[in-house]
Amino acid sequence: MSAIKKFAGQTAIYGISTVVTRFLNFILTPVYVGLYPPKVYGIFSVMYSWASMFNAILAFGMETTYFRYLSKYENDKQKVYNNTFFTVCLISLLFLLFTVLFVDDIAAWMQAGAADDSDYSRYVKYFIYILVIDALAVIPFAKVRADGKPIRYSLIKFANILTFIGLNLLFIFVLPVAIKSGWPGVEFISGWYREGWVGYVFLSNLIASMLTLILLIPELLQLTLSYDRKMFREMLVYSLPVLIANISFIINENIDKVFLGQLLPPGVSEQEVGIYAACCKIAVFLSLFINAFRLGAEPFFFSHSKNTNSGETYARIMNFFVIAVCLIFVLLVANIEILKYFIKGKNTAEQALYWSGLKIVPVLLFGYVSLGIYINLSIWYKLSDQTRFGLYISGIGALLTILLNVIYIPQYGYVASAWISLSAYTSMMILSYLWGQKHYPIPYNLKKNLAYILASVCIVFVAFVVFDRNLLIGNALFIIFTLMILYVERKEIKAIFETK
Repeated sequence: MSAIKKFAGQTAIYGISTVVTRFLNFILTPVYVGLYPPKVYGIFSVMYSWASMFNAILAFGMETTYFRYLSKYENDKQKVYNNTFFTVCLISLLFLLFTVLFVDDIAAWMQAGAADDSDYSRYVKYFIYILVIDALAVIPFAKVRADGKPIRYSLIKFANILTFIGLNLLFIFVLPVAIKSGWPGVEFISGWYREGWVGYVFLSNLIASMLTLILLIPELLQLTLSYDRKMFREMLVYSLPVLIANISFIINENIDKVFLGQLLPPGVSEQEVGIYAACCKIAVFLSLFINAFRLGAEPFFFSHSKNTNSGETYARIMNFFVIAVCLIFVLLVANIEILKYFIKGKNTAEQALYWSGLKIVPVLLFGYVSLGIYINLSIWYKLSDQTRFGLYISGIGALLTILLNVIYIPQYGYVASAWISLSAYTSMMILSYLWGQKHYPIPYNLKKNLAYILASVCIVFVAFVVFDRNLLIGNALFIIFTLMILYVERKEIKAIFETK
């Protein structure tokens, strides 16, 4: 139990930083939807969807590989660090050299028949630089986590998001006031400032990413020029399936927004993407916890893998993880009538458009429940060096996502995308459990976990559909669900707090 307590402590730090930073980022959503109509909001939703996919390619699965090889080569940690970083660095530089030559072509393809936007090439160029800088920060960030420094990790993330938000507010609100009020230097500002330009969002991101890399200089200075070719070949064998699995996962997460933009008629597509992306922002509250869990879990699971009771520890962690995601699932749906004001448009018509998508929020949230459980389950193929199964599972999920979106988006729009996302994640979760129990069995309490999941789904249905999102009834059901769980788990909870 002491191992779980240690894991919970580190995850709590990652969790607090993740929740705070993402919440700070989330408060920009009402700013964006109030400033930009759904069509314009859809532009950077699509851009960030593409960026997520290329982030996975540039990282090349080396983050997971780094943690795995630290546990395999405990006496050669410096070589592991060098190998993983310089691999990502080489891939990123090749990507930079190739893409900057075709910026205009990429921009023309991404607009795909929509009204031509002369600024699109600049947007693409900003994102190329953001992607490369973020990729160079992946392994140094992994080192911070592996060294057991969650507070340093959190502080750097805080600096990143505060810079991003501060620059957004500067460009959106402060500079227009400065120009209208005639502040000192207004002549210089007026010469280049464009009010309402969406490119300032991307420029703010680029500056924040540059600051992050600067703050990681202490980790970068620990690199040496030594490079182990034999280890590099081993790492490629391990990381290539992880890379493909990560790409498949990102496809599941983001390709629906791309397909909405490509498969629906021009003029309609941007609006549909904007509504869908805005509603996804509500569901992101659950993904915050999942991401915080991943940050703490990956280094912990690898470092704990050689312990004799590791399987029991992983099973207990899964039990509490399922409880947490189910409680968050119910809590968010119970309070959706409050959360919807984060995506309030600047006028009644736009507000009605954004809120018309609220019906998909419970579906998206349950998809994140399945995704979180899959991430927890996926540790079996990483620990056993059977990463090809991650490729198979994510590949099946990606194939389902692509085929079903192509078939159903033209008829059902973003509603189809939400249900397809849920179907893909649930399929991945089931496959990972079945194959994992066959190749690397972990004694999960399947009956109890399923009971919590089904109970949360039933409560959400009652709160959202039967009682039509009533705040009082929804929160009353959440409190009853919480008390029930506390009673059932009282012995486990007591045991954790009593351990030293």
